[in-house]
Amino acid sequence: MTKDELEAIWERTKNWGRWGPADERGALNFLTPERRREAAALVRDGVAVSLAHDLPVEPSAETPGPAHHHMLAAGDARDESGIPGYEASRDYIGTEVHGLGLTHVDALCHMFVRGRMYNGFPASDVRSNGAARNSILSLADGLVGRGVLLDVPGALGVPFLEGRRQVRVAELAAAEAFAQVAVGEGDVLLVSTGRDARRAASKGGLNPFTQGLAGLHPECLPWLHERRVAALGSDGISDVMPPLAIPDWPFPIHQIGITGLGLHLIDNLDLAPLAEACRARKRWAFLFSAAPIRVRHGTGSPLNPVAVF
Repeated sequence: MTKDELEAIWERTKNWGRWGPADERGALNFLTPERRREAAALVRDGVAVSLAHDLPVEPSAETPGPAHHHMLAAGDARDESGIPGYEASRDYIGTEVHGLGLTHVDALCHMFVRGRMYNGFPASDVRSNGAARNSILSLADGLVGRGVLLDVPGALGVPFLEGRRQVRVAELAAAEAFAQVAVGEGDVLLVSTGRDARRAASKGGLNPFTQGLAGLHPECLPWLHERRVAALGSDGISDVMPPLAIPDWPFPIHQIGITGLGLHLIDNLDLAPLAEACRARKRWAFLFSAAPIRVRHGTGSPLNPVAVF
């Protein structure tokens, strides 16, 4: 796409002011209590499937700055608390929230376009102590609703999409037909590109910076807007990697999706177990549930989403 075409999509799909000048929830407004009740009715056998990867604690091409995890008290020092009879282990965890390896959700303060974030709030509202607007606390009550998996490689009959492959609207439609499901208002949409199968095929190594990651073509943005999707997730970052060589729009799904549509993006999901569960049941819609850490002023949070069938 050209810069001018993306400028037009940006103007056409912005939800600024749609739910009032003070709104910080964005497309989450499509996910109403009624939609949640309908989603709860999808639970039949009670099987739960985690959609997150283990917290990355070793450096890799996908996570060059991994999480910090170390013990504060272990079994060999279990009784050193000074309290007679009290034996325990304790540990410490610290991590960067964003990136290409950690399963996380982006708050609406994560991205700016020309110094503005979702709903027109200025970038200056994100200060050294965090975000005064559009923080992760917009998801403080969790993200619960109907999840829909669109398995694009499955629909195309391939194990995975090659690096830098852009998924077009026609391929999303093909995945809908494959799953016999229609993405609708208030849905949490998950798009599989087969990233983990691709990593396994490459003997466990995948460098998104040199080998690329598949993602959505920018033409999908009006489609997401028209379908009134509440949140968007992927086994990648929804954008292709390396970034597009379009002036001002290197990551249009993040830039326009988060800043314009008000979409919370969930990155680096583990969707292979979910696809297996969907295939086994021949249904690709389920109850989706996720609860971020309540980080005051946070720009995102590590996440362990769960699908319940």
